Amino acid sequence: GAVARSVEIAEACAFDLQKAKPALPKRGIPAGLTPMQYLRELTERGFQATYAGTDLEQRAREVIAKELATIEEKDFAGYFIIVHDIVQHAKKLGILCQGRGSAASSAVCHALGITAIDPVFYGLPFERFLSKHRDEEPDIDVDFDSDRREEIIQWVYDTYGRHNAAQVANVISYRPRMAVRDAAKALGYSPGQQDAWAKQIHGWTDVDAEADIPEPVRRLAESLLGAPRHLGIHSGGMILTERPIGEVVPIERARMDRRTVLQWDKDACEYMGLVKFDLLGLGMLAALDHMMKIVGHHLGERWELDTIPKEEPAVYDLLCRADSIGVFQVESRAQIGTLPRLQPRCFYDLAIEIALIRPGPIQGGAVHPYVRRATGRDDVTYPHPDLEPVLERTLGVPLFQEQLMDMGRELGGFSADEADLLRRAMGSKRGIERIESLRDQLYRGMAKRGLIGDEADAIYTQILSFANFGFAESHALSFAKLVYASSWLKLHYPGAFLAGLLRAQPMGFYSSQSLVQDARRHGVEVRRPSLVHSGAMADLEPLDSGKLAGEEPDRGVGSASASQSSEEDSREACLRDHSGRTDWVPGTPDPTPEHRRDGQYAVRLGLDSVRGIGKEVAERIVAARAQRPFTDQLDLSRRAELEPRHLEALATAGVFEDAFGQGRREALWAAGWTERDDQIEGVDIAVPAPQLPAMDDVQLMLSDLWATGVTPDGHPFGHVRERLRSYGIPAIADLPRYGAGRVLTVAGFVTHRQRPGTAGGVTFLNLEDETGMLNVVCLSDVWKRHRKIATSAAAMLVEGRLERVDGVTNLVALRLGSLEQIHPEAARALAARHRSRDFR
Repeated sequence: GAVARSVEIAEACAFDLQKAKPALPKRGIPAGLTPMQYLRELTERGFQATYAGTDLEQRAREVIAKELATIEEKDFAGYFIIVHDIVQHAKKLGILCQGRGSAASSAVCHALGITAIDPVFYGLPFERFLSKHRDEEPDIDVDFDSDRREEIIQWVYDTYGRHNAAQVANVISYRPRMAVRDAAKALGYSPGQQDAWAKQIHGWTDVDAEADIPEPVRRLAESLLGAPRHLGIHSGGMILTERPIGEVVPIERARMDRRTVLQWDKDACEYMGLVKFDLLGLGMLAALDHMMKIVGHHLGERWELDTIPKEEPAVYDLLCRADSIGVFQVESRAQIGTLPRLQPRCFYDLAIEIALIRPGPIQGGAVHPYVRRATGRDDVTYPHPDLEPVLERTLGVPLFQEQLMDMGRELGGFSADEADLLRRAMGSKRGIERIESLRDQLYRGMAKRGLIGDEADAIYTQILSFANFGFAESHALSFAKLVYASSWLKLHYPGAFLAGLLRAQPMGFYSSQSLVQDARRHGVEVRRPSLVHSGAMADLEPLDSGKLAGEEPDRGVGSASASQSSEEDSREACLRDHSGRTDWVPGTPDPTPEHRRDGQYAVRLGLDSVRGIGKEVAERIVAARAQRPFTDQLDLSRRAELEPRHLEALATAGVFEDAFGQGRREALWAAGWTERDDQIEGVDIAVPAPQLPAMDDVQLMLSDLWATGVTPDGHPFGHVRERLRSYGIPAIADLPRYGAGRVLTVAGFVTHRQRPGTAGGVTFLNLEDETGMLNVVCLSDVWKRHRKIATSAAAMLVEGRLERVDGVTNLVALRLGSLEQIHPEAARALAARHRSRDFR
């Protein structure tokens, strides 16, 4: 009976693991108040500042009362208080932050200052965020300035204690490239061979069948796909508990300094009911903060995200002509190809643009119907008159998850909570099966409205398609705010815009070189790093300091009372009229210069832009220079504690030319001698450089490319243009002169290679020359035929057929070649110094 007895003992010892769920900490709640009472007090303060005295006051009061009742019933007050405290601390430190995602559907979050979008005005459903009948914790995603997010994470650790705060782990699973690398390593191949084979992998789901990889490596790699590889840190996900969290789950030190991590991933934490706080880093918030501080420092114009003038027509002109390189979310080649067609003219149009160019809507077939309706090719129609209020804002094409919820309410008679079940079914891994369970209720509701047979089936199919795509309107609106802000800064302060982006690198879609070349096309002068003039990071400096001496900058334009048109009015106008959406015609001159406010400034690259220097070393150099000017390289190396590799990189970048009058070759000659404090000082061991020839323009350009990745005086293709012209190859900016269907050859750097999973095997190349950028479409047969050149050439020749739709020009590739075919020297030199951003 021992075995049977063991079962009885096991049953007696068993317990529900979820019963061990720890409570949230109650820090900061005033004595005598419950968490719910304190939350109501905080919300009322925010309500008075946000809604009191507005047209939305009564409606907002009703919405907030309903939300607070749900929060109280679910006992989630402590969660909202903690997020409020974190956000308020960030604002106190001057750290840009903004809640996004489903939390932007909450009026309580808006009143607490966590989110920036008003859900009452936009009619966003709270149930998208939190539902009475959903047994899970709330989830508020807050984006912080990525440069300063660590300050917030460490504040949370210090405030709540190392025993009560830890970050969530993340199980990293094998993807194709890493699987190939590890499989080759396991089978005894050299590191160089491992890298070579891994670089041939361009997909995210399987090992590329066309890659030149040995069969044993391929088989082993494919068997590894999806398997766990190692434990990492969830980006910003933190768990806070009232009692030590180590009593529930083991914690360990992370590799990153001053961080501890749970040994569970986010799914295990969710199962246990551990509440996760998502403190996310967003590079664009860092860039925007830098831009606004640069403008304030140099021009005296103080801006915050909330004081930037709303709905400025020139901002939309900029976006309508797809002048969006560097702009948040709408800078990809797909977005640049869509903006001139959709012609966004108001804030809500930006939210649609963000939601539309996503894998889901593309795969779900929503993009082309929407574009055809927006451009007037097709009429706006609705599946049923009752759906017109739901789908009017997206021209009858459902794009947002919130619209699905509204469709369920209108057609199926769902309650708000039942509509959220429909939305959750749509977004889950078993979405289709769960939607089927709600089918009967939906069909009964449609039958009451006279929708039966094929009509009902068509609407059901449309709703079912949301199982594969659908974007949160609250999320799109939150991001649209940053799209507008970054566009406004690019329009008025293109120099500061560039400097801010350079400071926040790496981020975004484009390299520093592409960002600099775009700024130069907007009239911004860019200057290489200098030991005398550069700061640690990129900054503005006067074009003519003598001219600006004594002049007082105009500070009026930076005030919060600057003329602002109403976001609400513009949205209503957008909903009323989708015709005649722009007064800008593709091909007309760029009107940006008349709006520019930093035209008297150039952008000076920072010392951190030099290869191998980085921010920490750059700050050491600037701090030592502030004490007294450097006398020579030995003085620099001694006081800034530099190594020969630092001096060689600085010499190659030309930073010593205005400091010591050294040419680059002379500076490189002297870069081998360094001194530190622990060495003998005052002994001149440097050997004078022999007579060395100065670098010519091409050599200077190549030196800049190697040292900083940026050529501030021009584009490399400017040096080969004469050769290209002799072969009849036009510049990219000249392509509008050629008719659609024309077959011609173009040349440029390859800045990106992309193969979206929704593109049916089509690969997109982005070519850049000294005049602009061009999107190249490579069908699968062309890619296979020219695979070696397509995947390896840094500078490419492309013969193709021009395609032009709604002012957007693409080149459909017929043949691919390398620049080496007509300019071997330039091609080899550029290949060694240029790297594209591929398959990201």
